[in-house]
Amino acid sequence: MDFQDFLRHQFSHVVMGEFKPGKFEAAKKIYEEAVSTYTTGFKGAYLLQEPGTDKGISIIFWESVEDMEASHNEVYQNILKKMMPLFAEPPHSLVYELVCEIQPKEEKQEKEEV
Repeated sequence: MDFQDFLRHQFSHVVMGEFKPGKFEAAKKIYEEAVSTYTTGFKGAYLLQEPGTDKGISIIFWESVEDMEASHNEVYQNILKKMMPLFAEPPHSLVYELVCEIQPKEEKQEKEEV
């Protein structure tokens, strides 16, 4: 890894929302469909659900904001149209820059085995 790679940060698209009662599972399937269309610059996605509720948070990591915006194509828009009626109210969406990443330390025992 060279110094320029070290300076490059990832970006995340974070969406927080609440689905109509009982609609989280249907939304999850549409979310998986949407994420499966991502290619260039896509670094991973997480869908979190608050236990016992229909509230959730989506976190999608991108190499750049440009890659994220390019993924919002016609296919993405059509999938989003399928999901919007499932929300109890419009979701809240923000873009964040990843500025610090901390990985867990390896267990001492694992190091000794290597």
